[in-house]
Amino acid sequence: MNKVAVFGKPGSGKSTLSKALSSSTRIELYPLDAMVFKKNGEHVEREVFDKAHDDILSSERWIIDGLGPLGSFNQRLEAADTLIYIDLPYPTSYWFVTKRLLKGLFVKPEGWPDGSSVFKGSLNSYKFLKLSPRFWNDDFTSRLESLSSHQTVHIIRSVSALNAFVEQLQDHQEITS
Repeated sequence: MNKVAVFGKPGSGKSTLSKALSSSTRIELYPLDAMVFKKNGEHVEREVFDKAHDDILSSERWIIDGLGPLGSFNQRLEAADTLIYIDLPYPTSYWFVTKRLLKGLFVKPEGWPDGSSVFKGSLNSYKFLKLSPRFWNDDFTSRLESLSSHQTVHIIRSVSALNAFVEQLQDHQEITS
């Protein structure tokens, strides 16, 4: 495991899992939100993002968390040796986005881009969740399963499986520390 793509719907636990994975493997984490947004919350120029993304993909080890532009997502799917797809049920994802929004009224969520509105980001997450069945569907899952012949593919479908995966990573970190 040297090049890891972590992805799934908004509110699926990508950031939590990615941080635990980075900590346990000591592989640098690149959250896409931090690459896509400037400090003031505006989008970075596409050329700037593409260059940064290409530089990361050409490095020896990385964890990239998120979806980002579709072209870059497809590049990550091909470049990664490990794919982690968090496919929680939709009601769970909606609840996690709502929970993040409510907590975000008082404290900026960990890893949230500086200058980016939690309220606007949550609204965008709700919009994306509504459109998600067009992308995160059986065809996509079949595509991932076809990649498993030359990549390690993890598909996490429940909160308990997600928690167990994260706990396993944390246990691994304690053993290796």
